[in-house]
Amino acid sequence: MAMMPKRVKYRKAQRGSRTGTAWRGATVAFGEYGLQALDRAWVTTTQLEACRVALSRNMKRRGKLWIRVFPDKPITKRPPETRMGKGKGPPETWVAVVRPGNVLFELGGVTEVLARESFRLAASKLPIATRFVSRR
Repeated sequence: MAMMPKRVKYRKAQRGSRTGTAWRGATVAFGEYGLQALDRAWVTTTQLEACRVALSRNMKRRGKLWIRVFPDKPITKRPPETRMGKGKGPPETWVAVVRPGNVLFELGGVTEVLARESFRLAASKLPIATRFVSRR
């Protein structure tokens, strides 16, 4: 089940700016360990879901997982080989805008070794460089 908002005010959104660093959601707030973004990107619902599956499978139902980003931005696509004009395409997928510093996932109730390994597997599913951070 892909993550997406229940409802939105507007069906289509503009691309917006991805510049700057995250000044919210940049610290480990819920668990003991976190996976922090070092690059900027649009992380799609499928990428987040792949990370979530990798994390939960590796933890084998131990500990607790928090997903700190949510894909609330609709991305539109036009059909291939379409001529210019004729407006904007229909919404295709949802993305989360990730800036350097954003904590993407947090883990609690597991050992540091297990958290590091789980985050290593999850990070391989992401299109950006990440690092392991802990609460202290």
